[in-house]
Amino acid sequence: MNSEQIIASLKELIATGDHAGKVLTDPDDLQTYGKDWTKIYPPKPTAIVLPKTTEQVQALVRFANENQVALVPSGGRTGLSAGAVAANGEVVVAFDNMNQVLEFNASDRTVHCQAGVVTEQLQNLAEENGLYYPVDFASAGSSQLGGNLSTNAGGIKVIRYGMSRDWVAGLKVVTGKGDILELNKDLEKNNTGYDLRHLFIGAEGTLGFITEATMKLTRQPDNLTVLVLGLNDLTNTMDVLQTFQKQIDLTAYEFFSHQAMQHVLAHGQVQAPFETEAPYYALLEFEAVSDQVMDDAMALFEQCVEQGWVLDGVISQSETQAQNLWQLRERISESIAPRTPYKNDISVVVSKVPGFLTEIDEVVTKHYPDFEIIWFGHIGDGNLHLNILKPEDMANEDFFEKCQQVNKWVFEIVERYEAVSPPNTAWA
Repeated sequence: MNSEQIIASLKELIATGDHAGKVLTDPDDLQTYGKDWTKIYPPKPTAIVLPKTTEQVQALVRFANENQVALVPSGGRTGLSAGAVAANGEVVVAFDNMNQVLEFNASDRTVHCQAGVVTEQLQNLAEENGLYYPVDFASAGSSQLGGNLSTNAGGIKVIRYGMSRDWVAGLKVVTGKGDILELNKDLEKNNTGYDLRHLFIGAEGTLGFITEATMKLTRQPDNLTVLVLGLNDLTNTMDVLQTFQKQIDLTAYEFFSHQAMQHVLAHGQVQAPFETEAPYYALLEFEAVSDQVMDDAMALFEQCVEQGWVLDGVISQSETQAQNLWQLRERISESIAPRTPYKNDISVVVSKVPGFLTEIDEVVTKHYPDFEIIWFGHIGDGNLHLNILKPEDMANEDFFEKCQQVNKWVFEIVERYEAVSPPNTAWA
């Protein structure tokens, strides 16, 4: 089939009926929906399909099988590894119009949603009902539930609450063959056989499309308090983590380099946490449910200073101040975006983080001393974000070529440390 025939067939499949979907072919729409945040791969989809129902997705998959049409799933398009890029005439299946909350169950503390529900929408619904959806990250305002589950997104609360898969009670999916499956049926205990939920979670759409999900909620945290510490050395991130975890249940443990914070400060709207400069910073969050917890936190802080691990620190005294301190971490990506960063998202065993990070720093700096390396991430669960900024006087093409060599070094170190990394790197 040629492009015109494919488009006509798509419109006939989903653009009719009481719950008609949409088929978009305008050049601006092809550009918008045909890519994620990566810039290196130019999008070139044949069409964009926005279904409204699971049955429309099923019809689309069966049509694609019969006519050998490639499909690319598209959620909030906030990814950084080109997973949602349609560069070779594929049909993009975007879930923006499957964005309904279908049911909230207060007794079960669950929400049944379509895949296009935005993360922040789910968080707000939980809060309005006195509950909490803990999976959180900087792109919560635009990322979609289906994409979160397809990538098993983690974010800033993993150390306490785990990954996206830990909050899934049930899924409705359309398989690559075009069958509709309901997985686990929202049960807490289910010993009837294979739990196929966990094959689809993290599969990035390779096994089929997630169209609906029932998500679990929990109680709201009480008096979240933020502590930002300036660290004397990278290895001190582990010292501080071990010290605090012995007495306090942390809800988050993040880190960022001084270079990362400098970009945030230069970007404006955020102030330095204290006058002392440190090579690395740790951001700890915990529930200050009593004066005793606050006293314990301050005692642990003083202990870390006495050990020489911490140079300075500040603790939030209000919800507003806590939110402001979080901005030091959450604004890093947007502050470095103009420098076309090479990005890699890497997970390593927590205890191996300092050695792993140091090795990558050394090999990149040795060969490309003009590259600025920015580190930040969820160090409490070993998830690191490597960012290398393009020198301002270097052409994009030259930078991309050199980063291909960086890829090889990074993946050699990843293999040696038994770490994991997405299949594609990205330039955002």
